Amino acid sequence: MLKGLGALGDMAGMMKKAQEMQGKMAQLQDDMANIIVTGESGAGLVKASCTAKGELKGLDIDPSIFNGDDKEVVEDLILAAIKDAQAKATERAQEEMSKLTEGMGLPADMKLPF
Repeated sequence: MLKGLGALGDMAGMMKKAQEMQGKMAQLQDDMANIIVTGESGAGLVKASCTAKGELKGLDIDPSIFNGDDKEVVEDLILAAIKDAQAKATERAQEEMSKLTEGMGLPADMKLPF
């Protein structure tokens, strides 16, 4: 359609791809808010859930770990579960971004801003 326009046709094609990418990025942002990952610590005694964007959504703590003397241990387990969930969220976000970039013919390891 735009082949006779040379570089101008290439520019139009690039602009179209950029608009497609922008739309897909916006959709991915919405999707990331709905993808939930779970991190855990203490062999599953503490679980933290967050979105693929890293927003903490919930904690599940086994009541057996509550003991007045173990306050610091419980705090450490909670932090470890949250950090695990956030690391999984980052990993999941990168996986989703790779799918998007590969689908658009871009290198899978291309880093795009969120």
